[in-house]
Amino acid sequence: MADFLAHLSDPVLMATPVFLLFVAIEILALHVLGHDDNVIGYSVKDTRTSMSMGAVAVVINGVFRVAMLFVFAALYELAPVKFSPHDWWTWVLMLLGQEIIFYAYHRASHRVRIMWAGHQVHHSSEHYNFSTALRQKWTPYFQLPFWSILAFAGIPPWMILTGLSIDLVYQFFVHTEKIRKLPRWFEYVFNTPSHHRVHHGSDQEYLDANYGGILIIWDRMFGSFVPEGKRPTYGLTKNVESYNLLKVGFHEYGSILRDVRAAGSWRDKLGYVFGPPGWQPSAADRTSPVRRLAR
Repeated sequence: MADFLAHLSDPVLMATPVFLLFVAIEILALHVLGHDDNVIGYSVKDTRTSMSMGAVAVVINGVFRVAMLFVFAALYELAPVKFSPHDWWTWVLMLLGQEIIFYAYHRASHRVRIMWAGHQVHHSSEHYNFSTALRQKWTPYFQLPFWSILAFAGIPPWMILTGLSIDLVYQFFVHTEKIRKLPRWFEYVFNTPSHHRVHHGSDQEYLDANYGGILIIWDRMFGSFVPEGKRPTYGLTKNVESYNLLKVGFHEYGSILRDVRAAGSWRDKLGYVFGPPGWQPSAADRTSPVRRLAR
């Protein structure tokens, strides 16, 4: 059991001092060295909210990792084929599998309202800096069915958790406006600050784009890639206008509950929960391109 639980060590937690160091470096670069008018920078209230959400998320995710490890272990035992962590190709399979699953999970988090209710937390800041990366949801439970696929495919459970953490550590560094463009070959294959700025944009042309974690190739393959043009307007299409942690974290769940209560049929109730953000009962609105609505 001790060896089993030893796999719960989280690289994200170990990387936290590095995250805080880079936040400090970016603040120094913005406020001491200066910046152009297209960079918003930091605000005390916004940064405090992002870092507070992140601090609580670390605790919640730590507890949830225990549940995931036990579920993954059970599914791994049922796997028809088991891969060894001592083989280099197992790591390649894990990382590629992790990336395609993250893409699917991330895309679903923007297209299914009940999943968006948690994910909107990360998009709720109207700033875009390293502290924004720390603004994480407190409801990670939808990760379980997606990443369980890897366990049943024979990837050792602790490797799956490691892959999740590697992805999150990498994504921290794409949350900045201080890096404009990286070499063309890198921009073509990997997620970069430029690509992820688009993902955080609330502008119509940027909605529902660039879902990749470490790799951007999935977006290119599945038609969700949008290159950065004009500077994005960060935040939600309707911003929360609050720094209250509970409102930031749970306001969309409250909106879903109100809509479900007011719905006239079970079909409409299910639509409000599992339809895309902005879904409405009328046939015309069901095909509307409205996205990222925070009421």
